[in-house]
Amino acid sequence: MNKETDSRKLVANNKKAYFDYFIEDKYEAGIVLAGTEVKSLRMGKCSIKEAYIKIDKGELYIYNMHVSPYEQGNIFNKDPLRVRKLLLHRGEINKLGGKITEKGYAIVPLSVYFSKGRAKMEIGLAKGKKLYDKRDSIAKKDVAREAAKDFKIRNLY
Repeated sequence: MNKETDSRKLVANNKKAYFDYFIEDKYEAGIVLAGTEVKSLRMGKCSIKEAYIKIDKGELYIYNMHVSPYEQGNIFNKDPLRVRKLLLHRGEINKLGGKITEKGYAIVPLSVYFSKGRAKMEIGLAKGKKLYDKRDSIAKKDVAREAAKDFKIRNLY
């Protein structure tokens, strides 16, 4: 195993993004969090299924990312669905901003993880799939599943 995968601890994954979009570029962004949110993330209590990302006044923000309140956090807990700022280089934000003005492009969260003790989010520049593209993806998965099943049966005997 290489060092990059060793230092990553996955917290949340957005499989639906790969089904609904063609991912063209991937970026790693830091997340601005409160102390109790970090503790909750370390326990794996995060959901990015309904989350989306917008650029506002040259800054990147994530909306609808649900981080469950920390159990021992009492008064220090924040709103689970509050808007959180993402940290990315200015040039990358400008590049993303230029692309999403084109029709069909969006910025989607792909995964949340810890890298070297810091909470990070992998975001992707995505182009929406049409219905026939989604059907094609399902057909490819079915073919691959059947091939794997046939291979397993063939090697069993």
